[in-house]
Amino acid sequence: MVGIVLISHSARLAAEVAELAAQIGGRDVPIAAAGGTDDGRLGTSITKVSDAITTVDQGDGVVLLMDLGSAVLTARTLLDESPHPRVFLADAPFVEGAISALVTSGAGADVKAVLDAAEEARHIGKL
Repeated sequence: MVGIVLISHSARLAAEVAELAAQIGGRDVPIAAAGGTDDGRLGTSITKVSDAITTVDQGDGVVLLMDLGSAVLTARTLLDESPHPRVFLADAPFVEGAISALVTSGAGADVKAVLDAAEEARHIGKL
């Protein structure tokens, strides 16, 4: 099953979005919140993101969703320094993308389909 990592500047926001996505999409999908800095402040942490990837990686790939610009930079920096061939950055809205990714992963889709589902969530609510 494809794992999902939520990278946020806020530990609480990441945890709450993970909880919401799990309630909607099912609790069997590996999902981890990587929010806040190592000392508990607002910001992002390469260590937290790396640990979260390790936690959810079951061999089928991992999709990362980020809340704000520097969360993207943290994720990119981590992947540049230590490439993970099955880890992908989603260009997706944080909440809607997380829910779409989790539901798609729970349905047994491969990592490309999970990534596509997260990114398609950009269009939710648009006419």
